[in-house]
Amino acid sequence: MSTPKFDELIHPSTRLTLVATLAAADWADFGYLKERLALSDSALSKQLATLESAGYVSTERPSTGRRRSVRARLTDAGREAFNGHVAALQAIVGGTQQDSVQQTSTE
Repeated sequence: MSTPKFDELIHPSTRLTLVATLAAADWADFGYLKERLALSDSALSKQLATLESAGYVSTERPSTGRRRSVRARLTDAGREAFNGHVAALQAIVGGTQQDSVQQTSTE
């Protein structure tokens, strides 16, 4: 079995929260993401652009009458990267917990 891959691109807390939020939905509106992550428009746009250029996120700008909106979704590559990152973090935490149990039992 291969070792889970720790993903440097999605590791920063803002991107990890963004990707985790997108992993839980088919699509998420820009306004919802902005509120959930407590980011400015420009900061969220920058994070989405970074993830989109890596192929992890796809964005759409559907026109709804007079108003244009932006929504985003996680791509298959983004979901795979997120799942691998979570597995890597779980392996780290699991190893730490196992080390702690072994250390306690030898004391």
